[in-house]
Amino acid sequence: MKPSIEVVIRMADTLEVSLDYLVGKSDLELDSSILNRIREIQKLNDHEQQDAFKLLDMFLRDAKARKAYAH
Repeated sequence: MKPSIEVVIRMADTLEVSLDYLVGKSDLELDSSILNRIREIQKLNDHEQQDAFKLLDMFLRDAKARKAYAH
């Protein structure tokens, strides 16, 4: 028996994982707080999205550099 899409969506919501993760299409588990932040970024206008991504890119670059120099 295969569950309906509505049941699968409720399962993913209950487990706080993405549908892709739930059905094995991704090994990346995104928790609901990350997904909610992504949704909020999508609501921004193009310029605001670019600013948000620039900040995120700078943070990720710096975090990688700190990790590389920590070894």
